[in-house]
Amino acid sequence: IAQMFYAHFFGATEIFILVAMAYDRYAAICKPLHYMVIMSRRACYVLVLASVIGAFIHSLLQVLIVTELPFCGPNQIDHYFCDIFPLLKLACTDTRALIITIIATTGVSSILTFLALVISYIIILITLRTRSSEGRRKALSTCGSHITVVLMFFLPLIFTYVPMADSVSDDKVFALFYTMIAPMFNPLIYTLRNTDMKNAMKKLWCQEKVKTIESSGV
Repeated sequence: IAQMFYAHFFGATEIFILVAMAYDRYAAICKPLHYMVIMSRRACYVLVLASVIGAFIHSLLQVLIVTELPFCGPNQIDHYFCDIFPLLKLACTDTRALIITIIATTGVSSILTFLALVISYIIILITLRTRSSEGRRKALSTCGSHITVVLMFFLPLIFTYVPMADSVSDDKVFALFYTMIAPMFNPLIYTLRNTDMKNAMKKLWCQEKVKTIESSGV
């Protein structure tokens, strides 16, 4: 139960943080003169606190659903972490209503959040039409890493929670993306737009290339 709580807590926190980051980019690109007022330090604290509280409530509800179920059969699930759908399969009662409820809450909220992010970037792209080519390039460079993370996180999440959860084997593959692969690549994706990081990687690549040429020459 604790594993399921932490998995849902960190997953929901990342969803809310991605939404907050989309709002930050919207403010930076669409309202640059008011950015420091909109995204003040206090506003950032409020967004982070709201993300944590929202994730805690979401995870607590998932745990409360499971703890109220009777379990009288096998105690092994076909999954690599304790997720709610595999647990529901072990319950000794009819869980169809609960599955529909979870899909209607987690699945629909994931879709709505993803659509909200898409709409925010559509507004940003419309705003960029009036900017110079250099301004568009900088803005797209700023948003590129966030868009990549959003796609890597939300698409597997939607495929997991939106359909009826009968194919646990597919759920394992999708869950692997939004619980391990996307978080693992997050630091790399966000640092690739850093100029110092790019220069360091180019320097390292050139050094390795020179060493390869020298070794082949010898």
